[in-house]
Amino acid sequence: MDKHLHIVCLDVPYPPDYGGVFDLFYTIKSLFEAGIKIHLHCFEYGRGKKTELETYCVEVVYYTRNTGHKGMSMSIPYMVSSRANDDLLTNLLKDDHPILLEGLQCSYFLSTGKLDDRKVILRLYNVEFRYYRQLANQTRSWLKKIHFWNESRLLKKYERSIANKCLILAVTENDVRDYKTIFDARQIAYQPVFVGWNFPLCQEGIGTFCLYHGNLSVPENEKVAVWLLEEIFSDLEIPFVIAGKNPSPLLENLAHKKQNTCLVANPSEKEMFDLIQKAQVNILPSFTTTGIKFKFLYSVFCGRHCIVNEEMIEGTKLESACHIASGADAFKSILLQLYRKPFEDEEINLRENLMHHYYNNGENAKRLIQWIW
Repeated sequence: MDKHLHIVCLDVPYPPDYGGVFDLFYTIKSLFEAGIKIHLHCFEYGRGKKTELETYCVEVVYYTRNTGHKGMSMSIPYMVSSRANDDLLTNLLKDDHPILLEGLQCSYFLSTGKLDDRKVILRLYNVEFRYYRQLANQTRSWLKKIHFWNESRLLKKYERSIANKCLILAVTENDVRDYKTIFDARQIAYQPVFVGWNFPLCQEGIGTFCLYHGNLSVPENEKVAVWLLEEIFSDLEIPFVIAGKNPSPLLENLAHKKQNTCLVANPSEKEMFDLIQKAQVNILPSFTTTGIKFKFLYSVFCGRHCIVNEEMIEGTKLESACHIASGADAFKSILLQLYRKPFEDEEINLRENLMHHYYNNGENAKRLIQWIW
């Protein structure tokens, strides 16, 4: 008998070109390959409808997100209230298939009790209230700071209210621990993310530059990029490339001040892959401590040497594949050691073993299917 599953996504999960949709797409692909009949529901607010998704789904339904003042609520976080779409509820209630909610953003009808008699799984990608508090501390814009602080305040209440509504599957063991400690969650477990590779695609040898990449319109990522330019590469002659989506004029100007630093704005998926593979060192500090960063997984499984801090590596199971630094001086010291050090086959084998144990799409799909059924 065929297994049918509703999956609700916060955005259109194709192409998998930014962290928020990376796991979404490869979850869909992996479940399809495991024989699951997927009924996909996604919010479209700029990425457009994608016929490619029809390859993996028996149906794909798109919904409008209520952005701006139309999506605001005094009591529900904006990320959730802006996705409160009655057509979605109508479609979910047409049958009794299990429902996989991809992210807290998609959980509005879980919170209202409208899905109380259904099998629902919520995928948790962050301890969201903490993440938004950290965003508030990092942005330079007072308007954004106010928005992030208010969203964090609402999120903490909201996350507490849904913590025991259904089974929650978190992407790091740290987030499992935090939900248990802060919200007394009793139905929560660790489910690793799905990745875009079946084996590491790292290249042996020596690359020609250092790389930081990410969605540069996110305040945290811009702050990291600025920190790297000012604190690490301001007095080093090593070539340094920053790459990512929608950089600000401030960051573009700063990145082009020195001859050895540059910025690649809005690279294609292929261009980003080439940059990661050709880099000698992927340098990836983080100033937030929840969830998992997909740019980090991309670098570990497709790039050479990786330098990270504790905030980036915590809870990922990938400590042995990285060099860990705790401040500007430590980053510089490790960087200088690695810049001319060949990346060797034994390091690729280590990453292959880590992928097999923790980030194996086939095994993780089996595990997710067992949670759902």
